[in-house]
Amino acid sequence: MPFHRFPQYCSLLAASLWAASALAADPAASAAAQAQYQREMAVCNNGSSNQNAATCRIEAERALAEARRGDLTAAPGQYDKNAVQRCDAFQGADRIACEARMRAPTSVEGSAQSGGVLRESVTIVPVPAVPATPASQP
Repeated sequence: MPFHRFPQYCSLLAASLWAASALAADPAASAAAQAQYQREMAVCNNGSSNQNAATCRIEAERALAEARRGDLTAAPGQYDKNAVQRCDAFQGADRIACEARMRAPTSVEGSAQSGGVLRESVTIVPVPAVPATPASQP
């Protein structure tokens, strides 16, 4: 081994050891990720997924890889944060209405499997009073 590459080899070795220790550090998390993967694969294989089988399997494999890296989390509030983040495309009253639909919809219809979820929010806006005008006589 040439001496000038020694620092590169040490860095590579350190990174490899760190990655291996990270995977082995929490066997319970790894077991939980593997169990979740098995459940997801069962859904893919029995046809109850909202995706075709090949896509479902790929997504299950990717989720397992993310979980093993520690990047797959279900942090409390993350779902709500993602839902409200969809409203970033709107401004003003439209954004306020969008956030109301995400946080507390009046009704929800559909599913991801059926192609989408429709959230409805009803806002009652009173009509301003119009002063009465006397009817003109012919």
